[in-house]
Amino acid sequence: MAKKLKITQVRSVIDRPKRQKATIEALGLGRPNYVSTHNDTPQIRGMINKVSHLIKVEEIEVEG
Repeated sequence: MAKKLKITQVRSVIDRPKRQKATIEALGLGRPNYVSTHNDTPQIRGMINKVSHLIKVEEIEVEG
């Protein structure tokens, strides 16, 4: 079974550094309560670590 990550933005990017705003955008988010799903890769994990205070992450089991 493959793992996917469900990422939900819980805080706004207002008054955040440009790099954090760019990371949120690269994750496919942009406003609080937006949700995106990504494969569990080291690159995505690194992005999650940079903006962990703005998002909530859940692991999802996907068949395939």
